[in-house]
Amino acid sequence: MRKLGRKVAMNKAARNERIKLTATGLNGAAVAARAVGCFAPIVTSITSTASIALTGLNGLVMTWLSLSVGLHLVGRRVLRRIEE
Repeated sequence: MRKLGRKVAMNKAARNERIKLTATGLNGAAVAARAVGCFAPIVTSITSTASIALTGLNGLVMTWLSLSVGLHLVGRRVLRRIEE
């Protein structure tokens, strides 16, 4: 991290907290993607009177589910950088 052209020393605890914050943000995005992309279309298709093509709904849900899982896995990978 640089501040006004000078290096700022960051201790191990501060680096670990920054890593955990990044992983938490990625996991939060994964949860939001699953809620918006998976659960919302399914609930809408169940409660709506309009007919929705099942193949289109499956593709949509699988795309958002894949994004959610990918974000979660990236968050887990980020946590590997924590120093003990």
